Amino acid sequence: MKHTSDTNPQFFITHPQACAYLPNRLERKIFTKLEPENGEFLNNTLSKQGFRRSQNILYRPACKGCTACFSSRIDVSKFQKSKSQKRIVNKNRQVSRSIKNPWATEEQYDLFKKYLNFRHVDGGMAGMEIYEFSAMIEETSIKSEVIEYYSEKLYSDPVLIGASLTDILDDGISMVYSFYDPEIKQNSFGKYIILDHIEYAKQLGLPYVYLGYWVPNSEKMGYKSDFSGIEIFSNGAWQRLDTDCKFKLEPDQPEPITKQVANLKLPINFSEI
Repeated sequence: MKHTSDTNPQFFITHPQACAYLPNRLERKIFTKLEPENGEFLNNTLSKQGFRRSQNILYRPACKGCTACFSSRIDVSKFQKSKSQKRIVNKNRQVSRSIKNPWATEEQYDLFKKYLNFRHVDGGMAGMEIYEFSAMIEETSIKSEVIEYYSEKLYSDPVLIGASLTDILDDGISMVYSFYDPEIKQNSFGKYIILDHIEYAKQLGLPYVYLGYWVPNSEKMGYKSDFSGIEIFSNGAWQRLDTDCKFKLEPDQPEPITKQVANLKLPINFSEI
């Protein structure tokens, strides 16, 4: 089903399917396509309003009878490492970061498959072939990077142990998808990648790190609330999760799709961008 606003982008709604985060629920997404001529501007604009990117699609949950998914980001200026996070950084002090253009490699794909087979064997990406992985990395009309992580001390030679497809926005960096060697359990490497992205945002002078969705009742997403300075997008605004935000843990009734689209903040004449 298609929905439009007073601006050029067209918005669509997906068919209901099983929710990836909460049992016995169905999810829907509202989405729009990124075009080469306005993709970067649209990504910047809608990321600030809770949308996420997948290849050349921007999407946001729009489920019937449920508003349990919240977009999340870290305010870099408000972030302070906890004692456990300092230990994580110390455990991974041998890891080096390498910034690459968004180009897929067999080494990345092998690590990606190893990660999925260990962590998300029943997930929607489990059967992804290398050409689909390449499309996920390379099909973009915006500024993206692949941030690779190598270790010289865990193995005899430098080897890829983690990677993140990361968008560079005008107000932050967005972690589109990250994966890592699941055998490095004791190093809390998934959390380390987030901690390193916070440092990278500081180096770039950008105020936010966009993490994706946080679901209060989902065990998979609980780790995101462990980071200080975390904000969630709720009721049309970003709110501090630890102080300002008041929300229901039980799902609420969302606004109609047409109203959600009408409330999006977009320029009056998008074609002039």
